Amino acid sequence: MSVPLSILDLVSIPEGSTAREGIAASMESARLADRLGYSRLWFAEHHNTPNLASSATALLISQAASVTERIRVGSGGVMLPNHAPLMVAEQYGTLANLHGDRIDLGLGRAPGTDGMTAQALSRSSAEPQAFAQHIYDLQGWFGPGGTAHSTPILSSVSQGMEVPIWVLGSTVNGASIAGQLGLPFSLASHFAPDQIDQAIRVYRETFRTDAPTARLDTPRVMAGINVIVADTDAAAQREFTTLQQMFLDLRAGRSRKLQPPVDPAQFGGASPAMLEISAVGSPATVKAQLEEFVERTGADELITVTYAFDPAVRARSLELLAELWF
Repeated sequence: MSVPLSILDLVSIPEGSTAREGIAASMESARLADRLGYSRLWFAEHHNTPNLASSATALLISQAASVTERIRVGSGGVMLPNHAPLMVAEQYGTLANLHGDRIDLGLGRAPGTDGMTAQALSRSSAEPQAFAQHIYDLQGWFGPGGTAHSTPILSSVSQGMEVPIWVLGSTVNGASIAGQLGLPFSLASHFAPDQIDQAIRVYRETFRTDAPTARLDTPRVMAGINVIVADTDAAAQREFTTLQQMFLDLRAGRSRKLQPPVDPAQFGGASPAMLEISAVGSPATVKAQLEEFVERTGADELITVTYAFDPAVRARSLELLAELWF
């Protein structure tokens, strides 16, 4: 049986488009994903990036949940150093009250931006011990008592909501934190391929069911992978150049919106190393690549990331992916 497929959305803004148009396209994609049978739709927090409109994840989650019926919707993730944990509890407790048991809270320790912007956003510590304590407090605010473990402050709006918490990470360090906390782990392998095998091994080896924060009996890994499915391998490779250009811009320090696809020959067959974990091609090609990745990682779930200059291309990719996998 195939593992579940989910979607990570960064709400891209193509060249010539606005944030409003990017958000509208994202909501259309949410409706489609809901109909097609994807397991969950997460929004990733980013700041000070001209090509992404996924800064206010809680607002995007609420809107996506309001236009869908079945799919789980959540953060992939909330970058906890940018937020006061109590505010996170109140926001996601409110979401759970509004939309029921479909809300996920993925938490990361990275700022999701550059150093200057991180300083402007900073609200809490990213140190592992503080991060673990914040998670423990959040579980208290989501629990039946509605108070954190470190303070008697009540969050009535999150009380009893039991919003599931995931730990996000891209390295062995993040995996170790997730394992020691006994929580599900979402691995950012779609842009950080270097430590995939080690991180998954460390997560499973360090997994504790007796931690105060533990919520699972066994480890659970969700791994990220870039995906573009088109009718032919050549068509998919061309569309993939949009993402390749985005990462080359990132490496060069160039700031611009999502670019239209170009002839793949411009890259001479090379792709940024950060995009090593990708499945690109026709349905048959992508199916084989996804199966190989699941076999390699033993992932319990895949979370797919699809960038396309034209929203219709992304929609077609999601449709073809659903047809080949579900």
